[in-house]
Amino acid sequence: MNPYAILSQTEHQRVSDGMTRPLLENCEIASHILILVWPQLGDFDSLEYAWWLQREAKKWPDEKLAIRAVGIGNRTSGVKFCEYTGFSPENLFVEPNAELHRQLNLYSGLNLSLPGLSVSGKAWLNLMLMCAGLGSPGTLKEVFRGYKGDRQAPQLIEDEEIIQGTPLPAFQGSFFQLAGGSGFQRPFELATLRLQNMVEVLSNWQTYVPLSAYLTQRGGTFLFDSTGQLLYEHRDPGVLGFAANMSQPLSFLSLID
Repeated sequence: MNPYAILSQTEHQRVSDGMTRPLLENCEIASHILILVWPQLGDFDSLEYAWWLQREAKKWPDEKLAIRAVGIGNRTSGVKFCEYTGFSPENLFVEPNAELHRQLNLYSGLNLSLPGLSVSGKAWLNLMLMCAGLGSPGTLKEVFRGYKGDRQAPQLIEDEEIIQGTPLPAFQGSFFQLAGGSGFQRPFELATLRLQNMVEVLSNWQTYVPLSAYLTQRGGTFLFDSTGQLLYEHRDPGVLGFAANMSQPLSFLSLID
């Protein structure tokens, strides 16, 4: 079954009101539909993807692009996620057990085990190995890119922005000019955003990740036209692999311009 057929039959709990509704409800007003199937809502990839969408959202009005996302968690997870990222709770749906991910044949992650490990322990073991690059191609390269900077990526933090929510004292975004200038992703800039996300999730772990059995599950991106024709898809190969072009994660949306 093709992705649109699966998604058009999918119903999940909507974060805004707690109702179970069709995922594609009210998408018919738009000329294009973007469906994001995210890992855990407390995952690096989910939080970072939402950050990019909020940064670029004004470029695509509702009549041009309907955006819907499904993440692993519960409604409480979804509410917290939306409060932190600014993602619309009307457009976010939650599922507890990665069933949609399985239907779409998305990568479930590394599946190694040791005798005596619980389901949760196994998930943590495999996630740590994936963060180290095992069964997760591109992860280490992407981690290093966050520290060394990227002249192919835009500047991520404005000079006047105050950076808080890290173990470091609050500081101004202009600090990153000292690491290389402006107008592109400077050294440590992306790593700082990821550190903010990590602090947020670890401080609210049980809220973001009510069930740790699916820590390794990866997500996918699907872009359709109004007739359901698939224009673009990306199936995440590993941690921090939510886009084909991580320097410009939403560059594929040029297809609708």
